Amino acid sequence: MHLISDEQRRIRIGRRHLLAPSVRSDSPVTVADAVVALHATDAATVFVSVCARLRVPDVDAVEKHLYEDVSLVRLLSMRNTLFVVSDEMAPRVEASNARAVAAKERRTLLKHLAEDGNGLDAQWLANAEKSVSTALDTRGSATGSELSAAVPALRTKITVFPGRKQETVQGVASRIIRVLAAEGRIRRDRPRGTWTSSQFRWTTSAPRPAQESDQARAELALRWLRSYGPASEGDLKWWTGWGLGQVRKALAATGAEEVRLDNGATGWVAPQDCEPDPAPEPWAALLPALDPSAMGWAERGFHLPPEYRAALLDRSGNIGPTVWWNGRIVGGWAVRGGGEPVWRLLADVGRDASVAIETEASRLAGWLGEARVTPRFRTPLERELTA
Repeated sequence: MHLISDEQRRIRIGRRHLLAPSVRSDSPVTVADAVVALHATDAATVFVSVCARLRVPDVDAVEKHLYEDVSLVRLLSMRNTLFVVSDEMAPRVEASNARAVAAKERRTLLKHLAEDGNGLDAQWLANAEKSVSTALDTRGSATGSELSAAVPALRTKITVFPGRKQETVQGVASRIIRVLAAEGRIRRDRPRGTWTSSQFRWTTSAPRPAQESDQARAELALRWLRSYGPASEGDLKWWTGWGLGQVRKALAATGAEEVRLDNGATGWVAPQDCEPDPAPEPWAALLPALDPSAMGWAERGFHLPPEYRAALLDRSGNIGPTVWWNGRIVGGWAVRGGGEPVWRLLADVGRDASVAIETEASRLAGWLGEARVTPRFRTPLERELTA
């Protein structure tokens, strides 16, 4: 069986994830496709992930693709997490993941409405959703608060988990908006405030083309292998949130080839992708919390030394901002109140690496300007650096 070393896996990150300067892109859409999907739990992560991979970082260009031509699409999809994908990838993600997530969101909401015991049923929900669509057609876009003011049904409150320890009274507005967004009937428009804000306006969305689920899973798996292979079944299962049977069926449909990894495990690559990538020039990167290059695998030992996990990950396994050198995570960074990036190296990387990291930090500070980037899931090292 062909062996693909950890060093080769790190080389592939530099090239295929567009992190080495010589392979950076001019297009935010190309960046999104290179990593398949950009984590969007934090609004700022999308911009920092993209700009780290652009030859010339450009916040305005990212906003144009998100909100004007909508060639970058937000979807609640893999692992019930918000991602940004290209409009070309969106139908595959919709059919392989987002559709099932949306169905679960609707079932959960209908269950909560029924448990409330005040006669709120599927017809009531359908009427509320129609009113939201009408309001958005009239206004063009609106915040959640503006929609609640325009649609009385959104001001309804229900008792969630009645009679149980976790019983609480909640408004339905955010839940209804979440279901409509998950189903692709509305989408996030420009936020209130700057590009780092998660207080989005909402607008109506054109329906996406339907695709068959098995075919979509195979196509998504193939695209993922080209960016993240070699990787194990467990890595693909974790990243997609699919069942093991679905993972194996998708791998078989792609014609994926088995390879051996340095740790002795079996990995998979896209067909005819066993040959080594040539090493790019030495490169450094400062990547944001939840960046796809750090979150692309369940098993990350080939680029994240186990002894760094306590400093760089929170208790749920979410990774904070990371400093990279030649495909390996070597430290973490943060933005202090004054706006300047600060970082700490967890390894002795040598003078050349230190100079390259400082150059990248200056590049980051240059385009960030006065923006403040604070991860939603804060990690020990990030907190220390901003204290």
